[in-house]
Amino acid sequence: MEELQSTEKLDREILDDAKKKALRIRKDCDEAVASQNAEWERKIAVQIKEIDKKYNLLLKNETDSVMARLPVDKLRAKNEKIEELLQSAEDNWFKDLTRQRILELLSLEFIKRISFYGDIEKSSYKNAFFYGVSPEEAAFLLKKADISCKIEEIPPENRYPAIILDTDDVRITASIQKIIDCHLHVRRTELIEALIGRDLMENI
Repeated sequence: MEELQSTEKLDREILDDAKKKALRIRKDCDEAVASQNAEWERKIAVQIKEIDKKYNLLLKNETDSVMARLPVDKLRAKNEKIEELLQSAEDNWFKDLTRQRILELLSLEFIKRISFYGDIEKSSYKNAFFYGVSPEEAAFLLKKADISCKIEEIPPENRYPAIILDTDDVRITASIQKIIDCHLHVRRTELIEALIGRDLMENI
């Protein structure tokens, strides 16, 4: 009987000891988990801080870049608007020209450009090319300039008529586009102000 009681007592002691060890193990685990969680939270906080820092830097850089581009973008938009208005004015001016006036302008420009090179020997005339006018009109322009040579139509280089003469030494081109470009070069500011006004030109 005493042996049975001793065995039961020993079993209880073993069970109590096991429970205590289990509690200690659980407590150690809880403490380890809590410590690990705290470490992870610290690392996450550091990472979040770094991410915020990088994001704020990127935001600042992008903002600075946008602000720096604003004057350039505004100037580009202004120039594009001005070019659009000038192009529209060019097209309207050309549409209002009679065919006779177009040929007169080309003839005057052609003769002026030929005379710029002084006395060119007629034997040096090689080929003439044209676009934007008919073969008959091109022949008329050559005749007005006292030129006789082979003539050929070529694909247009721009929207406006032109006639071109190749000699032994130079290529001479007379075109409505060159007339427009020359006019714009001399009177660009005046034309822009006439189109949109001085105040709008300064603030567009």
